[in-house]
Amino acid sequence: MSNARTSEGSGPRGGGQRLVVIGAGPAGLTAGYEATRFGLEAVVLEKSGDVGGLARTADYKGFHFDMGGHRFFTKAAPVAKMWRDVLGPKLIRRPRLSRIYYRGRFFQYPLRPWNALRGLGPWRSAAIAASYLWWQLFPHRTEDTFEQWVTNRFGRRLFRTFFQTYTEKVWGMPCSQLKAEWAAQRIKDLSLKTAVWNMFLRRATTIKTLIEEFDYPILGPGMMWKAVRDAIIQAGGTVELERDVVRLEHDGQRVSRIVVACNGRQESVEGTDFVSSMPITELVAKLDPPPPTAVLEAARALTYRDFLTVCLIVNRADLFPDNWIYVHDPLVKVGRIQNYRNWSPAMVPDPAKTGLGLEYFCTEGDALWRATDEELVALGTREIATIGLARADEVADGHVVRVPKAYPIYASAYREHLDVLKSYLAGFTNLQTIGRNGLHRYDNQDHAMLTAMLAVRNVALNERNDVWGVNADPDYHEETRLEAALERVFGKLDRFAFGVAVGAVAAAILSLGSVFMMLKGDPVMGHKLRLLAQYLPGYEASARGALLGLFYGFLGGFTVGWMFAVTRNAAALFSLAVIRRRVESRTLRRVFDYV
Repeated sequence: MSNARTSEGSGPRGGGQRLVVIGAGPAGLTAGYEATRFGLEAVVLEKSGDVGGLARTADYKGFHFDMGGHRFFTKAAPVAKMWRDVLGPKLIRRPRLSRIYYRGRFFQYPLRPWNALRGLGPWRSAAIAASYLWWQLFPHRTEDTFEQWVTNRFGRRLFRTFFQTYTEKVWGMPCSQLKAEWAAQRIKDLSLKTAVWNMFLRRATTIKTLIEEFDYPILGPGMMWKAVRDAIIQAGGTVELERDVVRLEHDGQRVSRIVVACNGRQESVEGTDFVSSMPITELVAKLDPPPPTAVLEAARALTYRDFLTVCLIVNRADLFPDNWIYVHDPLVKVGRIQNYRNWSPAMVPDPAKTGLGLEYFCTEGDALWRATDEELVALGTREIATIGLARADEVADGHVVRVPKAYPIYASAYREHLDVLKSYLAGFTNLQTIGRNGLHRYDNQDHAMLTAMLAVRNVALNERNDVWGVNADPDYHEETRLEAALERVFGKLDRFAFGVAVGAVAAAILSLGSVFMMLKGDPVMGHKLRLLAQYLPGYEASARGALLGLFYGFLGGFTVGWMFAVTRNAAALFSLAVIRRRVESRTLRRVFDYV
């Protein structure tokens, strides 16, 4: 049942603006929170019985389990301010440590040279280096797929070692079918050269960033979103749980109301403006009257990847130091393992125990999704024993949480299908979509919040913010702009062209100077020009000297210009390398942070 006020059959109060928000995840709750700050009447509708969406926190026997591991970090000042305003001192600073498990070994992350060499062995390391060189010389001519994108930057050997198995676990499809657009957005402009450079030439001041810090609510991200829900209600808004959207009634340009199902009956929720964070495919399917057939077909073509978390309570205090471990080994099905005690000690009520979250990526309806909770707990118990993190007899209890539509899939032609939906929905004047599922984009939590903030400003202030323009990772655009700026500032001078230009100017000056002095007859300047004959054989202040001046001026100017271009290019290359080193040292740590 809902903890908040109901909104059955009611309309806008006093003729004011009433914003109806579908979904109580980070995007939806942020929209409701921002709406109350602007004085709008806000109604948030949530299908499930809890708030937080993909960022909710499960509570099982006092143990708290985060569905995915949500670090609170952002470059967006409004998002950071909201987090601090809502939680204050309950948002704590935590150290971060993660490793990669592959073929029975743990690899430190970011990579350290001797650890990587010991883990891979000299022959495999040499093969990775040789593969990298080969693909630098003979890269894929196009980069349409994830496999092509990564191979061109890391070589096929490293792709198969550290990328292929884990990525295919996550997405449930071959890397040759996953779009490169997702890779470019999430992994950024990295390469094996960058990785090795950072491994061996790490500055002393950056070594401690191996364990970076992030903010985290004491009891997990669900604590944040429950607090936001309470803030909305305290400000006069409503948050309605267990309200399943049945249809959105519209006239082709404006949505008039939403019909929801609750406890076996239907309720009508009216508003002046509507914001949806539900999956865009479901939104389109629930419009009444229905959209054109082409739009419905485009919606059905977009797909999602789901996951489930097997929450285990283990009778041991300290299992491993990591916040989480990426499991790249193909011998087990688990993709990532969270250690919640290391996220926040308060997540585990018994100091003698540990709470683990084993994440299994699957598709709703497949064998893994349909397995019983008992079967999944048994699977998780076997796999942590296989990896060597804990013995099977140390597992005291378990719980399973399923998370549908967690990851929008970047399959082939997804962009074309999404553009059809985007174009159709743009025809509505009072309906906006926000968040990861509302935009079918692999957003981070803070980016989903930003889309909500912009959407509310469009309603409250009549702004025209492009919600679709909020990228899943602004750093990617920042680095793209940086690349363009660096090319302008440090663009290579063409030595030959610059030499010709300087030579032509020098030739003109010397030749015209000779002609001018010859015609003017200035004895002083003529004497000075004749002194050049000591350095330029045969030169004199005459018609013949003017012709020789063209030759000598061009030769000397070309030499000076050519040497200047060479020197300047070398200095620019060095400066550019320093700048790239600083940028890449920050982005390297995100190679495997794309999930």
